[in-house]
Amino acid sequence: MDDLTAFKPPRYLQNPHLQTILLSQGPRRLRAGHILKQLGSSQLLLQAEDGTRLMAELDYAAAGRSALVILLHGWEGSSRSSYLVTSAAGLLAQGFDVMRVNLRDHGDSHHLNRELFNSTRSPEVASALQNFLDKQTYERVFMAGFSLGASFALRIAADAGPELGLDAVIGICPPTDPARAMDALNRGFFAYERYFFKRWHGSLQRKLQCFPELNYGAELAAAKSLDDLNRTFIPRYTMYSEVSDYYAAYALVGSRLSALEIPGYLIAAEDDPIIPVDDLQRIDAIESLHIETCRHGGHCGFIENLAARSWVEARMLQILREYLN
Repeated sequence: MDDLTAFKPPRYLQNPHLQTILLSQGPRRLRAGHILKQLGSSQLLLQAEDGTRLMAELDYAAAGRSALVILLHGWEGSSRSSYLVTSAAGLLAQGFDVMRVNLRDHGDSHHLNRELFNSTRSPEVASALQNFLDKQTYERVFMAGFSLGASFALRIAADAGPELGLDAVIGICPPTDPARAMDALNRGFFAYERYFFKRWHGSLQRKLQCFPELNYGAELAAAKSLDDLNRTFIPRYTMYSEVSDYYAAYALVGSRLSALEIPGYLIAAEDDPIIPVDDLQRIDAIESLHIETCRHGGHCGFIENLAARSWVEARMLQILREYLN
């Protein structure tokens, strides 16, 4: 594991909860709102071989490099999450085209597919991307994700990186062991569990409005915590009868990423209040995977100043430039 010391926030920004909150709130949210008004994003509907449909937004750089960066948001985020939008703006300014992809049931896509989202659905994302990329002529293609999107990006790269024509993948603060991440949510600052419960609960309500025949209104109304939702919806709407088996199915520990053939970068913070950094040591050593840890950063934040500029956006650009001609 590499120790990265380049990110050194000022003392007043070293609190991990402040880092995490500023990921998508405050100045960064305001800046993202201004950016969205300026972007002329093309709205895309990506389709996988099994018929799954995913929404995406594509932006073209003014001076293109014939290089595309695919960005994946975190759990209950969207293509318009602040961190994805500001990351896209930085990449566009450097000549990269950017496609921000919504995972199933994220953004305004609940009506597109009857089956519910779950975190093991990386193959459908890979397939939808394959159908899109087969029609493109980019010389370089990269993928990057945040939090759960980082897990999707790393798994997709390990399973289908060469087939997709990916040149490199970057994962920022992925849930290495989802079971331990859920434990950290339950034991840690209560606001995180409440935030994700509210977001997932609302998402499930929207899904039910689109597909009333799913008929889980009573169970949804009775749920009071993430654990309640997991115990109800995982056995009923995934192929896993046990919550622990579901978590294990998308964990990155052990040999899960051993098939990774393209360069991969995993960036994490030691003070992440949601993802235990110790779990990174349980990933089998892989020559193609570079793990970088920072002492500070919170969950995906890496905020440098009061304008909520993120160091990790500059680090992403630094990595990607290495693969350009």
